[in-house]
Amino acid sequence: MGYSRLLRLLQTLRPAELGVARERCALCGSGWLLRLARSELGVRCPRCGASAVTQSLAGVIRAELPGLANASVYEMSAQGPLIAFLRRHAARLTTSELLDGVEPGGSRDGVLCQNVERLTFAGASFDLCTSSEVFEHVEDDAAGFREVHRVLRPGGRFIFTVPLHDSAETVERMAVRNGQRVAVLPRMYHADRYRGATVLVQRDYGRDIVDRLRQAGFTDARIERPAQPLFGHARPVIVAVRGG
Repeated sequence: MGYSRLLRLLQTLRPAELGVARERCALCGSGWLLRLARSELGVRCPRCGASAVTQSLAGVIRAELPGLANASVYEMSAQGPLIAFLRRHAARLTTSELLDGVEPGGSRDGVLCQNVERLTFAGASFDLCTSSEVFEHVEDDAAGFREVHRVLRPGGRFIFTVPLHDSAETVERMAVRNGQRVAVLPRMYHADRYRGATVLVQRDYGRDIVDRLRQAGFTDARIERPAQPLFGHARPVIVAVRGG
């Protein structure tokens, strides 16, 4: 584990909440799980640093794609334990970030820039698309879902996480009024460690996220719940399949 990552993990440490469990990491295979704090980001693999969110995502990827070794994958980030996992196990991996001041398809410092609302990839380019905590920040998520559907091959899967609320319907935090996006609920931000900034949350997803995916063209969409408890912080993972 890198020194900077170790420092970030130690910043989350709550000594009274410290715990250890015999659970296998879905990314690196470590047989131990560490709880630094009672939160999904406080539950970590001590070897690769993957959080409960990332371990939940990787566990579902393994279950859904036993043929990952032959798959072409697009992941909507450029660093972290999931990238290392996909590089080890997928046949081909493309990564990107949304970079300020860079046109989609361009790059900066070797990092590809992509905007999920208008991806620059050709249609049917990938067997798997993945993302973690991205789509709650996308202004036009319907356009983003359609773009992911477009770049997937028939039978391809979109496997991802978002903060999923225990409600039937998604709540939009922003709305378009007089051509401008305005807040209809108090503004909320999530940290973006890659860009060193905070990113506005556009919506709070409910269980109807599967309906949004079907409307974008996916023939099957469902919410999977990982088998591993991860100290009670296993994250629901959304799986959407492009029809053949």
